[in-house]
Amino acid sequence: MNRRHCAAAAITLVCALGLLTVPVQAMAAPTPDASPSPSASASAPAVPSPAAPSSEKDLEKIREQIETLYRQAGAATDAYNLAEEQTKKQSGEIVKLAKAIVDGQARIAELKDRAGAQAREQYRNGGLPPGAQLVLSDDPQLFLDGVNKVRTSQQASKTVLAELTRTQEDLETYTQDASSNWHKLEANRVKQAEAKKKINAQIAAAEKLESRLAKEERARLRQLEQDAANRAQSAWLATRPTPNVDVSGATTAAGKAAVAFATAQIGKPYVWGATGPGSYDCSGLTSQAWAAAGRPIPRTSQEQWRLLPRIDIQDMRPGDLIIYHADASHVGMYVGDGAIVHSPRPGRHVTLAGAGSMKILGVVRPDR
Repeated sequence: MNRRHCAAAAITLVCALGLLTVPVQAMAAPTPDASPSPSASASAPAVPSPAAPSSEKDLEKIREQIETLYRQAGAATDAYNLAEEQTKKQSGEIVKLAKAIVDGQARIAELKDRAGAQAREQYRNGGLPPGAQLVLSDDPQLFLDGVNKVRTSQQASKTVLAELTRTQEDLETYTQDASSNWHKLEANRVKQAEAKKKINAQIAAAEKLESRLAKEERARLRQLEQDAANRAQSAWLATRPTPNVDVSGATTAAGKAAVAFATAQIGKPYVWGATGPGSYDCSGLTSQAWAAAGRPIPRTSQEQWRLLPRIDIQDMRPGDLIIYHADASHVGMYVGDGAIVHSPRPGRHVTLAGAGSMKILGVVRPDR
């Protein structure tokens, strides 16, 4: 590799590191969510403008619309959180590669200096290699004494050249890896920005729907939400498999610590993308609870579902995570007695709820 080219690459990367915290304006399509939606675009969904509702049927329709919008915001939040984690990872990789490139440049300069010193030494000896000088020597003892020196010198030259070649190849690899990581970084930043746009649009649409209701109607809407959750919980309890007491009762010390952390957060507000200590989104709460228990787990509910060991629901025990909805866009921590602790959605706080109050996708166990 050309030394000037490598130096330019290193300088470019080091300078680029200063841009890692600059907000991204570019946008791209986020990970699709499986929830039904009135609009697939990231722009704010069209909000209907019905007359003030006067029946439970009208309010129930609005409740379903609001629930759909918040579920879409939850899926977009997962996409945002994943892109954020990937962005941090790629940023770290670029920092390490930039340092490796700078170190490699310094090593190449050192090896070239050593190779140059050997060449200069040969020039001072009349331009003849050491072997030729020995052959021309009239002193047999000088010839014998110099054999080992020649071998040592030859080995040193080969070592320098081999290391120089290897370092140049490594430097080329570092440069290629840095370029690849930079492209991944930018792609993740674009995904993150688009997900953020969609989150804000869905939340704004839901808030606009609710803001059109009178105070007493908002109270009735809240009661409808609770009634729907209660119906779902009752239906789940009626069909829930008989718990395996031997398994579900065997809560580990780590599971107890995770539950203790999560329940201590009750009352703190939901904020999308938040991981505490003052606020949490759903997976921010569960990931931080298990981190506090000494078992780091993936940041997002979708990654928790994808990567953590899955268990049968009848074997569930406190500390296990229940993943909700077909797109794995929500998660809560099971605390026993058919209940979870979770951070529900914008406008709500960390709370206890029925484990079956939402559509269960499955259960995972971080400390299995």
